[in-house]
Amino acid sequence: MIRPEFIVERLRRYMPEAEMEMVWRAYAFAARCHRGQKRVSGEPYLSHPLEVANILTEMKLGHVSVATGLLHDTVEDGDTTMAEIVSLFGEEVAGLVDGVTKISLLKFSNREEQQAENMRKMILAMSKDIRVILIKLADRVHNMRTLGFLKPDKQRRVAQETMDLYAPLANRLGISWIKTELENSAFLYLHPHEYADIKHRVEQAAGEREEYIGRIVADVRARLEVEELKGVEVMGRPKHYYSIFAKMQRQKITFDEVFDLMGVRIITNSKPECYAVLGMLHSMYKPIPGKLDDYIALPKENMYQSLHTTIVGPQGRQVEFQIRTHTMHLINEEGIAAHWRYKEGATKEGKHDDQILWLRRLLEWQKDVKDPREFLEYVKIDLFPDEVYVFTPNQDVKALPLGGTPIDFAYAIHTDLGAHCVGAKVNGKLASLRHELKNGDIVEILTSAQQKPHRDWLKFVKTSKARTKIASFIRMEEKSRAMELGRELLEKELLKLGLNPQVFLDEKRVLPTAQASGYMSTEGLYIALGVGKAKAAHVVSRLAPREAAEARDKATSLTSALKKLILRAPAAAPGTAVRVQGVDDVLIRMAGCCNPVPGDAIQGFISRGRGLIVHTADCPSAAGIDPERRVAVEWSLPEKEKGKRRHRVALVAEIEDKPGMLHEVSGVMAHNNVNIHEARSEPTTNGKAAITMTLEVLDLGQLQNLMNAVKRTPGVISVERLRNRRGAVAGKQPKKPS
Repeated sequence: MIRPEFIVERLRRYMPEAEMEMVWRAYAFAARCHRGQKRVSGEPYLSHPLEVANILTEMKLGHVSVATGLLHDTVEDGDTTMAEIVSLFGEEVAGLVDGVTKISLLKFSNREEQQAENMRKMILAMSKDIRVILIKLADRVHNMRTLGFLKPDKQRRVAQETMDLYAPLANRLGISWIKTELENSAFLYLHPHEYADIKHRVEQAAGEREEYIGRIVADVRARLEVEELKGVEVMGRPKHYYSIFAKMQRQKITFDEVFDLMGVRIITNSKPECYAVLGMLHSMYKPIPGKLDDYIALPKENMYQSLHTTIVGPQGRQVEFQIRTHTMHLINEEGIAAHWRYKEGATKEGKHDDQILWLRRLLEWQKDVKDPREFLEYVKIDLFPDEVYVFTPNQDVKALPLGGTPIDFAYAIHTDLGAHCVGAKVNGKLASLRHELKNGDIVEILTSAQQKPHRDWLKFVKTSKARTKIASFIRMEEKSRAMELGRELLEKELLKLGLNPQVFLDEKRVLPTAQASGYMSTEGLYIALGVGKAKAAHVVSRLAPREAAEARDKATSLTSALKKLILRAPAAAPGTAVRVQGVDDVLIRMAGCCNPVPGDAIQGFISRGRGLIVHTADCPSAAGIDPERRVAVEWSLPEKEKGKRRHRVALVAEIEDKPGMLHEVSGVMAHNNVNIHEARSEPTTNGKAAITMTLEVLDLGQLQNLMNAVKRTPGVISVERLRNRRGAVAGKQPKKPS
């Protein structure tokens, strides 16, 4: 276990002695809180906060951050309260401990919603004080170093969380060494076989590769002396295991096809020297076209700056060079921890580094995102910013994710510009909204006042801002349409009962009804009606209970009168298998358009002078019949007639047009004890024919078994039940529905 004296000794190298006292007090308090506690490894629990504090000193953070590192688990894993932290160490330390404690509950599991809400809290805490995530990153680094003591399933869960969240966060904040360590550690537990294979291959060829890079380094150093460039450092740079694996996955190549397993890094004294060294390298070796990236002129959003070029070295092997100044190198390795403006204890207002502006933009863009899972999706988009740099017509630079489109570009400038975007000119030529922008493109957005965001845009936009704004607009439009539809449904229900909508849809009447139905506003009630969560009839019953009851009594009387008409209808076919619920001795006919059979879902409709007509529930002909004429019906076949009474139904089978097919299909009918009332066969197109049959079956079960048997017959392409056609076999035209 690391000793506190070692941490304090490190702090003395960059911190006044007066600030040491808080660190000692924090150590003593943490030791008391964690006394007797053990980690899974068997070490004293205190070893963990000590290691976290030590990592914070490597990042050269101040006494407040180091003290928080020592105290960060005292509230969550001890009996300490936030009030105690405030009284002993002040508001600043307490605020950091509270921020770290809140996000320590973040877990990647099946409880996606809880995970996303914790993510939202973490982003908020980070945006208020970036030290929160720096401390949390230090905490995660040590946890990954000791992950081997946990059970395999927990190892994978923590490793996945690290790969999905903490490594990208370290990259976004520009802390290269933490990103690299976290990725390699997570890679070990997520893909152990691939990790072992790559590690073995790298170590196997390490000697030869180091010798090769060593010769190049020596040649470059010799040339620097000739060019009289003093104080320039040249060193070999091995590629870490996960970056090799990621490149293999990304480019779909094998290990043997990864040529830049080692590169060369050159650190100069000034920016002009960087470009001088670049020119020198291109005069020494042949550069590969398209492999030059200038991140000095166009820094990445995490403030990374460097020149990247790939050359063809001796033996035709590719070598990547990175060229940067000492200051750039420090910022690239330490990120925000090295380039952070405000000092410990200084006023934080107005002191936010450009490097964390993306956090504030993220919160601003997504403040209207209510679905936590949607929020998490957008955050992950922002954590993986492979970027392209494009220009406005005024030569302002905009960074977009790889694959960014003109719509992303428009929203990056202003929300209204994105919302009204109808097209774009890229480098002076018209381009579609789906066009993927490339480095150096000059983009001009074309707009129209009539344009508005489309749902299809969500399929190809890349930035979280564009996705958030588009989705928000669509939700508002859908909400508006649902409100209109809900009010319309309520008006129709009132009119159906003979009630005046202008009287009953007054806000003073509707609001109490909405609240009684569990909605906070009339808008909420209308939306619920519009999306089908509430029924207009139920709402009217609450909105106008007396009037609605009187209107329904009248409707019931009308239905009774219609049923009397049914009783005077002429005689129907003997014995039906259907009865009207609650009414006896009603004459019933089966609709010839759909031919219901026992087992079908059915509905009944009153027909003047013709009795009650029964249709299948999905019959298209019944869709246009007045709902007031609908009557509930059900199958009711007498016990003595079950298995005897047959019902007519029409089928059409598509077959190969060859001799004997009608005989084959008829044989299937006979085998299944089904009588064919009528049948005919006629050719169609492309060597096919159609057999149309009227059959007599007992019920839906027998019909389905028969259709399956016909489908299995060689030469039969398909078989379907024929609906919505009277006299299908005889070729008669369908009549209008009853």
